[in-house]
Amino acid sequence: MNYNQESLRNALAAEYVLGTLRGGARRRYQQLIMTSQSTAETTWLWEQYLNGMGEFVPPVEPSDIVWQTIQQKLGFVERPSNVTPLQNERSPKNSKWRGPALFAFAASLLIAVIWTSVQPVLSPPVTHIAVVNDADTNPLWLIEISDQQLRVRSTDQVIAQADKDFELWIVPANGGAPISLGVLPKDGELKAPAAESLRSVPIMVLAVSLEPLGGSPNGQPTEVLYTTNLITV
Repeated sequence: MNYNQESLRNALAAEYVLGTLRGGARRRYQQLIMTSQSTAETTWLWEQYLNGMGEFVPPVEPSDIVWQTIQQKLGFVERPSNVTPLQNERSPKNSKWRGPALFAFAASLLIAVIWTSVQPVLSPPVTHIAVVNDADTNPLWLIEISDQQLRVRSTDQVIAQADKDFELWIVPANGGAPISLGVLPKDGELKAPAAESLRSVPIMVLAVSLEPLGGSPNGQPTEVLYTTNLITV
């Protein structure tokens, strides 16, 4: 299996983070993370991307009746006296299936309540992601791009300079001049409308430069520090 193939590496990383990569395949992938820098970086990127999606889902606390019903079905509390158990629940023939069935019912009930309680949060689908690493391959920024939005999250590896800013650039594949995407956050995250150039310009790489406060004074990178590839989601 060619783990250097970008599409395969992204597919495995996404499955690993989601928890759907199991058994021997998961153990082999864990070993690969420890020996392959590109695999470790891709895994970190997908962890940031997928785990960040949870921020858009508001927490929901099930009502008391949900927990009461689950406890009754699991046999932890007695049923109300006015409820008559079905005859087949007492049948020895079905007793071996009772435990798994009750757990399945409880899980489905809880999922149904959460599903109906959570209000859908509409957000533009991410089309490209990238991670900017320093010379020691420490991740500095995670970049997510959709048709409407550019989102950049910084890590605690970013070393801020009081008198300098970091600026993000498109390096066009057609040899054109670099195009600024704005100043990067030194901590926290930045959300901005996606520039038209992200859709109209063929991108070779993204670059990060060190600039005076406020960004490049002449519209061109002053000192390029890092470059990174865009990954199609």
